[in-house]
Amino acid sequence: MNLRDLQYIVTVADTGNFGKAAEICNVSQSTLSIQIKKLEEYLGVQLFERSNKKVMLTAIGKDICERTRHILHQAEEIRQLAKSERDPFCGELTLGAFPTLAPYLFPLCSGSIKKNFPKLLMKLVEEKTASLLELLESGRLDCALIAGPVERQGIKSVELFHERFFLAVPKNNPLSKKKKITDEELAGIQLLLLDEGHCLRSQALEICHSIGSGESIKFRATSLETLRQMVAMGDAITLIPELAVRHDNPNICYIPLQNKSFGRKICLCWRETSAKEALFQKLAEVISAAN
Repeated sequence: MNLRDLQYIVTVADTGNFGKAAEICNVSQSTLSIQIKKLEEYLGVQLFERSNKKVMLTAIGKDICERTRHILHQAEEIRQLAKSERDPFCGELTLGAFPTLAPYLFPLCSGSIKKNFPKLLMKLVEEKTASLLELLESGRLDCALIAGPVERQGIKSVELFHERFFLAVPKNNPLSKKKKITDEELAGIQLLLLDEGHCLRSQALEICHSIGSGESIKFRATSLETLRQMVAMGDAITLIPELAVRHDNPNICYIPLQNKSFGRKICLCWRETSAKEALFQKLAEVISAAN
């Protein structure tokens, strides 16, 4: 049993198809099937249930596959450790971020990242926070931008900056004349929020609970841009993170909150076992400076 054989297990599990797995692993289907069969004989258990339509892991196969993923990730970290010893700022990096941050932050810092890491090939992944943490822990992300605090075993984080929230109101709303919104004024507003799973929703609800405000039950948006359009049409008031504030729509007014603590901490997170910590620390500095 070697790393190549372990990769076969994971690839078949991910694709659910021996033919697709063989193509990804760059071997013939018969070679992959024979090797999987030898592994099953060696281990004395059946890893996969096979039918004409699909291939799926058995119960013991799921347990073995989960451990196999960890072994493969540790092997990759060993390779990355050796590579980073030669040059910690080269190679590939997969960076994740959540949807209410990624499209607004990446354009601001991409130029600085390219300038400071000319030999780094970066791949950007946009997912909700729960998915980012899962991808990070499984090794499919190298690091991720997450709203802190991040209290997760095996995950390290460094705070990059604090992003304030602004109240987005329709132009014809009396609040649009305000220079700042006090806690008392905010408490009397029913805010339109994002749907479940978005960290911005949790952050907004935390503010609502702290001041006795509430959520509008008329509608829940699936994206920040949908929220913005609802405000522009005069049907909603919501909280918008500072990086997402835009002044290109005359029907929306953005008003700062008097309470400057109302916002979110943006952190860069990575696995404690990663060999790329020097790169992450430098990347954190670059993103912080670009904001």
